Amino acid sequence: MTRTFGHRLLCRVSLASALLSPFLIATAAAHAQWTAPTPEELSMTAQPEAPGAAAVYLFREETTDDHLHTFSIYVRLKVLTERGKEYANVELPYTTGESGRSVDNIEGRTIHPDGTIIPFTGKPYEKLIEKTRGAKLMAKVFTLPDVQAGSIVEYRYRLHYSDSILFSPEWYIQSDLWTRKGHYLWKPINLNGNMNVTGARGERSNVIAWTPILPAGTEVKQSSLPGNLNHDDQLTIELNVHDIPPSPDEEFMPPLKSLTYRVLFYYSAYRTADEFWKNEGKFWSKSRDKFIGPGPGVSAAVKDLTSPADSQDQKLRKLYAAVMRLENTDYTREHTTSEERADGLKEVHTADDILARKRGSNDQLAELFVAMARASGMKAYIVSVTNRDRHIFLKSYLNLGQLDDDLAIVNVDGKEQFFDPGSRYCPYGHLAWKHTMSQGLRQTDDGSDIVSTPREPYTYSRTQRIADLAIDQQGAVTGTISMTYRGSPALHWRQRSLTGDATSLENDLRTHVEGLIPQGMEIKLASIDKLADYEQPLVVTFDVKGELGSSTGKRLFLPGDIFEANTKPSFPQEKRETPIDFSYSYMVQDAVRVKFPAVFNVESLPSSDKFRFHDSAAYDMTTSATPTSVTVRRNYLLGDVLFFSKEYPELRSFYSKMETKDQENVVLTTAPVPAKPAATAGN
Repeated sequence: MTRTFGHRLLCRVSLASALLSPFLIATAAAHAQWTAPTPEELSMTAQPEAPGAAAVYLFREETTDDHLHTFSIYVRLKVLTERGKEYANVELPYTTGESGRSVDNIEGRTIHPDGTIIPFTGKPYEKLIEKTRGAKLMAKVFTLPDVQAGSIVEYRYRLHYSDSILFSPEWYIQSDLWTRKGHYLWKPINLNGNMNVTGARGERSNVIAWTPILPAGTEVKQSSLPGNLNHDDQLTIELNVHDIPPSPDEEFMPPLKSLTYRVLFYYSAYRTADEFWKNEGKFWSKSRDKFIGPGPGVSAAVKDLTSPADSQDQKLRKLYAAVMRLENTDYTREHTTSEERADGLKEVHTADDILARKRGSNDQLAELFVAMARASGMKAYIVSVTNRDRHIFLKSYLNLGQLDDDLAIVNVDGKEQFFDPGSRYCPYGHLAWKHTMSQGLRQTDDGSDIVSTPREPYTYSRTQRIADLAIDQQGAVTGTISMTYRGSPALHWRQRSLTGDATSLENDLRTHVEGLIPQGMEIKLASIDKLADYEQPLVVTFDVKGELGSSTGKRLFLPGDIFEANTKPSFPQEKRETPIDFSYSYMVQDAVRVKFPAVFNVESLPSSDKFRFHDSAAYDMTTSATPTSVTVRRNYLLGDVLFFSKEYPELRSFYSKMETKDQENVVLTTAPVPAKPAATAGN
């Protein structure tokens, strides 16, 4: 057994006998009975352990039967509030493609608190969630009838998949609701019987392993059901749980899948992690080399793009720029087979094919970049890593499926450097934040190895916010706001521009700044500079007008830093259960200057101050004034990304102090009007 995280492992099954056990078929065909609600379930209005909960799972069951190639799901849920009525809307996701999945046997009913039963008689409809090359993520969608606060809803269904494929189950025990009871059952193929489970290369898997992340005192149990003269005993793997709290829901959490209770199963041909990664990594590396090449098309392109007089760094920059100019299909629509045939394009088998198409997925573009680097005479390797915004990589989970995206390593002048050509607009020599501080599998000269990706310093991801404003005697303000983004913030906005049109990008940028500055200020986008020039800072400028601050008598109160006017406590709760994950290190630099007429005097300014949280975060504010202006400068930097619960009290104290400081005001007073000189006699 292992303790780790990951994805479902796909294996193929070959049948030595075409006949399945009549006992198993009969069992699956037997009609399941609904559960009669208890008086307590009908009358309950709350779950004491989860105060304010919208609903609660009374019972959840999942049964996996390898012999029938099905997952069977049964759910009983109690609606506690009006908000809980949303659980009447059910989506059952499944994936089409090689796995050949389908959903059927959908049944459901609603039970009112008085015991009235209303069966579901509607017809679910199909919904497309996401389309990728070779597969579609679909859902069967339906709504249970007449659901009210106090109702119990029940539904069940079966998910079928291809007879030639097996999916080892993933039991996610925690959800967004309290679970009173849960039952999970797997009837796996008997690996020593008449059926063989084989991996993608035909290797036989003779081990079933799992990764239990469970509450104390809860464990997975194995047992055997007696067979008959023609069949071996049936192995069953079972888990019963009760009183499972909702999954954590706190700000700045690490990927949720890395935290919740679950059991992940997999078939394996290996008994140790080192054996798995050494052998599978070798085959993985060879298959990538077969695609990468380089072939004649890539080699010819590299000669056209580079000069023999170029240094290795100069060559690589030219090749990186050439790959960045190609269409990244992760941000555009998928091209149909007929469209590609009409363009004279064949199926993709090598990096040459990607170059010929002038488009590819993020992984394909990374492979093309490695091919170009090799064609230019440099050592280059593919790296497959886990996206840190989804989950974490663990070596002990024997599954290549936990690797998400491809990066590149190139030896430049004797030093290996990481590159992220598959992340559109990522600057040369840098990584998208989700690929930093992660792990995965890399190619080496003689096979593969586990690798850790580097982190970016806080100086790389920098946002500068500058406000140059003028206020008149009535308190109306006009001026400009300039936002300069570097590193990860710039990459975010540039990639956002690829998923919509110019209007939606402008709306998003404006809405973002509106969320920072005081209410009553109107902003209009003036310009976006260097949007596609990923090696340069992204600069966005706004024109501003409206009301700034508040007036009481002769005093005018202005926010010291207008970009922090809407600040709310980052960590309002006194205690913290989960680690704090800020995704990436960064810094924010603010400069706010407000000019005012001579009718005003400066009564007070926020005092200059600076403080830090160990070596992990720092803050400083300075203020200055002239007879007709005030200037506030604020710097905040975050050097570390991950903090544990034991550090939370000090971390919370730092942010509380910082946020209190951000709310201090500039106070202006109306200057007294000089008295007119007295009239002299005779005038």
